[in-house]
Amino acid sequence: MQISGFDYSRVAVDGDIALNVAMAGSGPPIVLLHGFPQTHLIWRHVAADLAADHTVLVPDLRGYGDSDKPADQDGETYSKRRMGDDIVAMAAALGHDSFALAGHDRGALVAFRAAMDHPATITHLAALDVLPTLDMWEVMRGTLGAIGFHLYLMAQPPGLPEQLIAAAPDLFFGHFLDLWTRDPDAIPPDVRAAYLKASREAIPSIVADYRASATVDKAHDEADRAAGNRLGMPVTVLQQDWGDVLPYDAVGLWRAWAADLEHRTITTGHFVAEESPGTVTTALRALLAR
Repeated sequence: MQISGFDYSRVAVDGDIALNVAMAGSGPPIVLLHGFPQTHLIWRHVAADLAADHTVLVPDLRGYGDSDKPADQDGETYSKRRMGDDIVAMAAALGHDSFALAGHDRGALVAFRAAMDHPATITHLAALDVLPTLDMWEVMRGTLGAIGFHLYLMAQPPGLPEQLIAAAPDLFFGHFLDLWTRDPDAIPPDVRAAYLKASREAIPSIVADYRASATVDKAHDEADRAAGNRLGMPVTVLQQDWGDVLPYDAVGLWRAWAADLEHRTITTGHFVAEESPGTVTTALRALLAR
């Protein structure tokens, strides 16, 4: 499936690795990154709106959708640092040395790392319904870890999680599409089928992405925290209200990383770009005006 009205291209980013990228519009550039278990299609509504006055680039992340899925050779192939470098290289290849960046879920972790590593390139940052990796692991303690059981499953050494997920991939990936959506109509059957197909075909790379978050990604965040590094660009975070289920101070956690922070609690489910695209578009336009 494709986003209507967008052109598509494969853009080389790292040796022989290429990303599948949807492109449309003209004006200041913004890159939109998807999360799990999805593809660039999550942005179909928001991207079309923003393309009225922005150059909008919407890639499939390395290891997802129609982008390349290299084998994880060293435990760092799917680090958020390397995936963030992909995005910077993609934008540069398309003529953009600086750009705004918005990410959802896994894509927000990639966006966070890209903004930390490339502060002169990322002009604005938006993160949808996620905590930075280090904070995520610190919040998911004790019985609260059951909510994020997939984080622990896919953190296991290569072999076991891939085999378990491959035994019933549609059940596994469909579980999250169902559980995390408050408005089932936001993900119509054809889009859901596209997500499930893409995820079935990317089990090793999806697991490698999550495994990296328990190892190298966490280490990168720890190094930045120890060095006192913070995000200097304007940052907007949209986060659903977990109430007593996950009792953490989301604003406080994000403010420790971002000097110029706008944090909003949303009432949709996890897939906010599909469940409430107008909310996301309005927030992104306000961010870009800062």
